[in-house]
Amino acid sequence: MGTHNEESNYKLAALVEEKNIERNNPRIYFSQLLGMSDNISFNLAHAGYNVTKYVPYAKVRDVLPYLLRRAEENTSVAGQTGRELRMLKMEMERRKVVR
Repeated sequence: MGTHNEESNYKLAALVEEKNIERNNPRIYFSQLLGMSDNISFNLAHAGYNVTKYVPYAKVRDVLPYLLRRAEENTSVAGQTGRELRMLKMEMERRKVVR
């Protein structure tokens, strides 16, 4: 499943558990665009699920429209981006990193 929507990822994880499917079943993968929703990817991987990050590869003029479409299609991007920025700030403070 390729989505940055946290609730959708958790629903699939719950379905895997409900159906007694092994978390590392080779036919089930969670996927997010590299650099987005890393908290979701890391937590799923830590819990034993298969996770992959995908990287669109092309010339900038060719890949940029694709990335813009992904952002426009995902209505939850704005909220998740804000959450990710807050999480990054918290982690920087935890590590005592100064800008």
